[in-house]
Amino acid sequence: MTGLAWPLVELVSRPLEPEEREAVLGDLLEADRSAWQALLDIFGLILRRQAFLWKNPQPWFAGFSVALPCTYLLMQVSVSVTATYERLFHHRVSACWPTGNEGFLLLFCHFFLLMAWSWAGGYVVGSVSRRTLWVSVALSALACAFCLLTFRFEPLSRFCTFLFLLPAILGVRHGFRNARISLAWASLLAVTVTLLMIFAWNHQALWVRNWALLWPAWYLVATASRSRQEGHTGSSWPLSPTPLASPVLARKNH
Repeated sequence: MTGLAWPLVELVSRPLEPEEREAVLGDLLEADRSAWQALLDIFGLILRRQAFLWKNPQPWFAGFSVALPCTYLLMQVSVSVTATYERLFHHRVSACWPTGNEGFLLLFCHFFLLMAWSWAGGYVVGSVSRRTLWVSVALSALACAFCLLTFRFEPLSRFCTFLFLLPAILGVRHGFRNARISLAWASLLAVTVTLLMIFAWNHQALWVRNWALLWPAWYLVATASRSRQEGHTGSSWPLSPTPLASPVLARKNH
C-alpha cells in the first residue's frame, strides 16, 4: 500500500472503535492489501457494524421517537418565543406569528421550557445510541430543512428557529459522554417542566402537541431510578452492543 493512500485508509476507518481500528489496520498492513482493496474491506466492515446496531431498539428510539419529532416541535417553539419577544420588547406584531397575549412571565416560562426540552431530548439521543448518533443528527437536519423551506413568519429571521440548538447540542454531548444524572436532579427537572407546562396550558399558551416534549425529562427520571437500583451509572439500555468479530481479514485467512 502506498504512503499516499494509507492516510485515506486511516480516515475511512475512523468510525471503528480504537482497538478494533488498530487490529484492522494491522491486518491490512500484514496482508499488503492495495488501497482500493483496503477501502472496500473497511467499508464492508463498517456496513456490517451498522447493520448489527440496527437490530437493537436504541437507534430507532433515538432517531424516530426523539430526534425527528422533537426537532420539529422545538423549532416551532423557538419561533413562538421569538415572536413573543418581538411583541413585548420591540412592539412588533404580525397576524401570522404563532403568539397570543403572553406576558413577560409566560415568555420566561416558555424560554425555560425550550431550554429544558432541548437539553433533555439531546441527552436522551446522545446516551441511548451513541454509535448511530449520525442517523439522529441526519433526521434532525431533515426536520430543520423542512421547517426552513416552509417558514413563512415574516419579518422574523429564519435563524430564530434555531434557539433550541445550543442546549440540544450540550445535552447530546453530556449524553454521549454518559454523564451521570442523579435521581434527585432528574426528578426536579421533570417536575419543574411538568408544572410549567400545566401553568402555560392553563393560560392557553401552549400548543397541545408540545406535550410530546415532556416525556424525555421523565425518561431521565426512569433511567436515573433504574441506575440507582442496579448500582451502575449506565442508561437503561446498553450503550455499546457487543461488537462482532473485529478482524476484517479473518475470513480471508481461512
